Amino acid sequence: MLSIVLAGGEGKRLLPLTLDRAKPAVPFGGHYRLIDFALSNLANGGFLRVVVLTQYKSHSLDLHVTRTWRLSTFLGNYVTPVPAQMRRGPWWFAGSADAIYQNLNIVGDERPDYILVFGADHIYRMDPRQMLAQHVNSGAAATVAAIRVPAPQAKGFGILEPGEGTLIDRFVEKPSDPVALAGGREHLFASMGNYIFTAEALVDALREDAQDSNSRHDMGGDIVPRFVERGEAHFYDFFGNTVPGVTDLEKGYWRDVGTLDAYYDASMDLVEVQPAFNLYNQDWPIYTSSPQLPPAKFVFEEPGRAGLAFNSVISGGCIISGGTVRRSVLSPGVLVEQGALVENSVIMDNVHIGERAVVRNAIVDKNVVVEAGALVGADPELDAGRFTVSARGVVVIGKGEKVVG
Repeated sequence: MLSIVLAGGEGKRLLPLTLDRAKPAVPFGGHYRLIDFALSNLANGGFLRVVVLTQYKSHSLDLHVTRTWRLSTFLGNYVTPVPAQMRRGPWWFAGSADAIYQNLNIVGDERPDYILVFGADHIYRMDPRQMLAQHVNSGAAATVAAIRVPAPQAKGFGILEPGEGTLIDRFVEKPSDPVALAGGREHLFASMGNYIFTAEALVDALREDAQDSNSRHDMGGDIVPRFVERGEAHFYDFFGNTVPGVTDLEKGYWRDVGTLDAYYDASMDLVEVQPAFNLYNQDWPIYTSSPQLPPAKFVFEEPGRAGLAFNSVISGGCIISGGTVRRSVLSPGVLVEQGALVENSVIMDNVHIGERAVVRNAIVDKNVVVEAGALVGADPELDAGRFTVSARGVVVIGKGEKVVG
């Protein structure tokens, strides 16, 4: 088996979080990166030969993969980033299919029987061994991981129309009227962006696609429909995947964090008493590297001057110094000073929140200074004039900014 993780997307809808980093490198859940979730699923499942195809603003992503995902080379295991190398001519990847096509030399070197192609920026737990077993037993050339979505929410997905058994009869990319497509059904099967291919079939399809001048060279939009038309594509129902330590509440959890609001919602899923996605499942851990920092610290026990946190995820190196944190995710090295309030927010590394400052309903990127008395998320008109504000009103502050009081 060879695993290919597609990590070349620009992530424009996540700006300013992707202003100077690739989307899969965006921090999540305190000290993780988005790509850690896909890589952890592969590693936990025993798929230990992985290439990560990168392109846009990939420096921090390359560093993270290289420094974090070091596997033993003694048995030939590796996770390695592969930047766009222009092997087929002086141009970048034209799409996700072209990214693999331009790196077919890797497939030739490894000579796998099966190729897993996974996206790099979704939040979920999945045992890929179960999907591979179905793929092999079905004799399919291509298997698409699918999740059930309510029909009214299916507009932004590639939709699979099931045929006999697990066969895919039709594939519709981002239907304009998914309710009509559902034909009275409450749910539709949507592609998760994870695929397993029989290697020879994928190589042939990529070569055909490369010669098609009308193709967008996209895995979901062009390659999968080729297999569907030939009756060689099956789907794998993600809800049937069983992972050690996953509760009924978490079963079937999968989030595409492609927008600021989706990223914010997935982050807030982490802070519930019984979280919809449990970071603390040690039977199927999410791996990453953490800086060498002291434990989190909460200081002062005086009336009106107590360091408190409620229903929050607090990373190492944080100091809650007389401030209050509610329903928030704090990344390493955050300082919350006396009288400050952080509520319903995602705070990234080394943010300094000054005395009496208020940060509500916000995503604050690394190294931001919120000065004493400053207000974030309290005045929509003021926020809109200074920062990015999502469609649902989440305030997003880019790296290294200073918020004056």
